[in-house]
Amino acid sequence: MPLKVEALFDKFAPLIKTEGPKLVSKVGHVYHFEIAPAKNETPTVWTIDLKNGSGSIKKAKEGTPDATFSLVDDDAVALFNGSLKPQTAFMQGKMKIKGNMQAAMKFTPDLFPKNAKL
Repeated sequence: MPLKVEALFDKFAPLIKTEGPKLVSKVGHVYHFEIAPAKNETPTVWTIDLKNGSGSIKKAKEGTPDATFSLVDDDAVALFNGSLKPQTAFMQGKMKIKGNMQAAMKFTPDLFPKNAKL
């Protein structure tokens, strides 16, 4: 069964094509998103590169990330839809972050397209 968050990542891809250079200059980091269907299940990994070239998004673990976000599918959707605040997700243990915390803080929900609702 496909992850619900996949549709949101699909909406992010065209934004990177049009706004990539601006996002790269603003953010300057590479991120991995490990999204699991449910707790303790194997995650699917997306790489969002907002550091190199014009930026890219790939459904694969690629390169060395500056920060890695780990969430379950429902929490990831809530986070990107804006109904779950990043700080709340982190404090409640719904989102785990590995790597450079400064880099992680630069990836904010406002980077996602405004129509990123499911």
